[in-house]
Amino acid sequence: MTQITTFNPATGNSIAEYNMLSDSQIENALKISNDSYRQWKNVGLPERVKLVEKLALLLEEKKRDLAHLITEEMGKPISQSIAEVSKCAMLCQYYAEHAEEFLKPELIASSFAKSYIRYDPLGVILGIMPWNFPFWQVLRYAVPTILAGNATVLKHAPNTMGCGLKIQNLMEEAGIPKGVFQSLVIDIPQVESVIGHPYVQGVTFTGSDVAGAKVAELSGKYLKKCMLEMGGSDPFVVLKDADVEMAAKIAVKSRMFNTGQTCISAKRFFVHIDLQEVFIEEFVKEMKAMRIGDPKLGSTDLGCMARKDLADKVECQMKKAIEMGAKLVSGGERKGNFISPALLVDVGAENIVFKEEVFGPVAAVSTFADEEEVIEMVNISDYGLGASIWSRDIERAEKIAVSIDSGTVAINGMVISDPRLPFGGVKKSGYGRELASHGIREFTNLKTITVSEY
Repeated sequence: MTQITTFNPATGNSIAEYNMLSDSQIENALKISNDSYRQWKNVGLPERVKLVEKLALLLEEKKRDLAHLITEEMGKPISQSIAEVSKCAMLCQYYAEHAEEFLKPELIASSFAKSYIRYDPLGVILGIMPWNFPFWQVLRYAVPTILAGNATVLKHAPNTMGCGLKIQNLMEEAGIPKGVFQSLVIDIPQVESVIGHPYVQGVTFTGSDVAGAKVAELSGKYLKKCMLEMGGSDPFVVLKDADVEMAAKIAVKSRMFNTGQTCISAKRFFVHIDLQEVFIEEFVKEMKAMRIGDPKLGSTDLGCMARKDLADKVECQMKKAIEMGAKLVSGGERKGNFISPALLVDVGAENIVFKEEVFGPVAAVSTFADEEEVIEMVNISDYGLGASIWSRDIERAEKIAVSIDSGTVAINGMVISDPRLPFGGVKKSGYGRELASHGIREFTNLKTITVSEY
């Protein structure tokens, strides 16, 4: 039987081995999920809410142990892993408080005696999730999906398989019936059979645009509802009147968080030409203050890349960028899976680090002279997930925000995902929305009911 082995990326040591499911085992797991869905959808919303509240308590209670698992499997600094688990607990509490409001029938005035919309569950939903936020990405889709009355099966990334199975254990410990959430130990070649299975009614995917395009193709082939949250090459625009020191500080925080392995981190930095020198100086100062080391230490700011192949790709992109004319100002040294934070300047629109998403601790700086120029440069990208604009003139920044092609624009701040706000992108960053009321309704049947007088 084929196995999946997980490794600690900081040490290279193996952690665990997992037997992949056979075709017959997948069939049985999907039957269990479908049977569970048929019972779960008839459980009253107040009872579902209570169980999600229990899940929130368990996440907080066990957050240090859960964080240790995250750090061991993908190398995130332990302080950030703890914060990730706490954010998951907050998500559970948010939806527990607002699920009734978001899912209640909506009356609509019409020529009928009565007409309204219901948000009914669809069935079993497949989640295909990445390794970079192995708890948050899963619970971000799963909690609202199961609160809406669906069941879900998870295909987690191979290197964070332990996290996926731990989430299933937590769900069941909270009292959520077995089968409502299942983590399947499967690999990419087995995904099509799951998407195409009659029990599966929808697919939600977070990951690269290349993999997302394949998921979209399969979802279309089998006529399944699909939601995609893919990569980003988020612009960070520093206008001439910006607080350049604060902008540089937040720029480094955004770019280097999770060792740069974040879809919504700022990656392309557009700085007004008059501020270039001081911005670069402040940026380098902030980068050099970061502590790189053992991800298990609370003092560590920057951990390691999650896998060797990921570190190889980032190193290759840096070298190619320099060959194409970019200048390395600071950082970029590699030791094993550790890469010191790097700053590249003089990055043109044809440079590889301008055109491709760089999923690691590398920042690329370009300059501009006026607003029209920077808007054009920002929107050249194939991606449209998030963007940041820095200016003391809020009205001016809001006008620019309207012209930027992205799902989120943060003015004088960094792009983050917040349970209270819808999250998603445009262009190659995907379609559909997670979080807020939009997220809980994404995998529901928006059912119109009309009543006429007899």
